[in-house]
Amino acid sequence: MHRITVLDEGYVRLVDVMGSDLTVVNAARVSYSKESKELTERDVRLIKFLAREGHSSPFRHALAQFEIYAPLMVARQWHKYIIGSSHQEAVGDSMNAWNESSRRYITEEPAFYIPNPDEWRSAPANSKQGSGDPINRDDAYAFSLQLEDYIKQGEGLYAHAIEYGICAEQARLFLPAYGMYVRWYWTASLQSVCHFLAQRLEHDAQVEIQLYAKAVLTLIESKFPVSIGELIPVKEA
Repeated sequence: MHRITVLDEGYVRLVDVMGSDLTVVNAARVSYSKESKELTERDVRLIKFLAREGHSSPFRHALAQFEIYAPLMVARQWHKYIIGSSHQEAVGDSMNAWNESSRRYITEEPAFYIPNPDEWRSAPANSKQGSGDPINRDDAYAFSLQLEDYIKQGEGLYAHAIEYGICAEQARLFLPAYGMYVRWYWTASLQSVCHFLAQRLEHDAQVEIQLYAKAVLTLIESKFPVSIGELIPVKEA
């Protein structure tokens, strides 16, 4: 399995992987001029030690590359890990690359995330962010219809601007932004991927990005089973 569908039209695709748990082990042992040819119990103990003691650099020698198609509201939350990776002492220089499609250059048919009626959530009672319980289904159905109408109006204005000859980089101003799907490549070290997962798999993360994080985890956990098991400990339900 290399691709998982998320939300209505989104997905996460595992494009490429460089390395394995053995890569982490050999990166750690190079200072002693040692190298393992296959993963042993001794190597597993080393990975556990590295994760437990916060020795993060060996985990930056393994890389994963993903293609992601997600609403802009998810993409912008995700992108904070790229901007902040070189400024957070705990994460260090975690090796991230991000290349995103741009409507300055393309005019493909836009796609938008429209929550199903049972997906609209209320504001939380005791927090300034996040979400609470589902709202009344009849009201939710009305909000879905209103969002559909809003998107159709924006698409119509966008198409008219393109047909008139307005440049694509300005015509896109007519498109509703936050629910519009964008596509990007994300290449990151194993350390950086696990940092993202550890935070966005939390129960209080935005639901939509949680779903994408679960897809990333499903695609990558078999590639680095020991390292991911230590860097992202399973939480009790």
